Amino acid sequence: MINIQSLEFSHRKREKLFENLSFSLKPGSITGLLGKNGAGKTSLLKIMAGMLFPGKGEIEVLGHQPKKREPDFLKFVYYLPEEFYLPATSVRNYLKANSGFYPNFDQELMKYQMQEFEIPVENRLDKMSYGQKKKFLISFSLATKCKLLILDEPTNGLDIPSKATFRKLLAGALTKEQLVLISTHQVKDVENLIDRVVILNNGQVMMDKGILEISDQFQFTSVKDLNATNPIYHEPSPGGYRAILPGGGDSQIDIELLFNAATKGIKLY
Repeated sequence: MINIQSLEFSHRKREKLFENLSFSLKPGSITGLLGKNGAGKTSLLKIMAGMLFPGKGEIEVLGHQPKKREPDFLKFVYYLPEEFYLPATSVRNYLKANSGFYPNFDQELMKYQMQEFEIPVENRLDKMSYGQKKKFLISFSLATKCKLLILDEPTNGLDIPSKATFRKLLAGALTKEQLVLISTHQVKDVENLIDRVVILNNGQVMMDKGILEISDQFQFTSVKDLNATNPIYHEPSPGGYRAILPGGGDSQIDIELLFNAATKGIKLY
């Protein structure tokens, strides 16, 4: 699905954002791409979508070089950016004009998702609030049924009920042939969805692990006495500490804690 080897990239007159970056992703996954501000998450997503071009290295997505932006590539990739523009037109006209670019577009799924998000079909896109626009684009992206869905900060602008609806729709709409790549700072919004974690730090992949693999290696818990548990990593919390302990268990993975540990140089692999 995605194969990146020895990738180098830098914005003009800046130091290299990526140098010798390599990793691969297979279909049938919802992968969380995590990193600090400035780590290059959005740039990497745009490289995958063929919107930015690497300086060196190789990148293959769906058997194509994204920078060529061939029709057989574009019709199976959908990129939802954090910042977007919607034209001054109706929902119906937008769907009529754009759904045909995606051969697997599901009109019934689109209708259902808009109902779940409570978006009236009669609405004009330019008259919607930011949150309504985001819900419309999320619905559109899932309805394309593209093999690769790239979602950059998809829960920004959504209220709490809409975030719950987003998780339900995303979990219910995917097939084993699809890959969803989510970049977000709102880890709590998606941690029950993602089944793989890729962490970027200092131009490199600090971690690339499946959720099951992580749960087999570590236990995430709250402790009062650090000396009694000898955690791999810990942070203060009310009444004690949030901690990562060695050895697997039945605990729910705390991705935020995992991210903090990885980006502070704690060896987790």
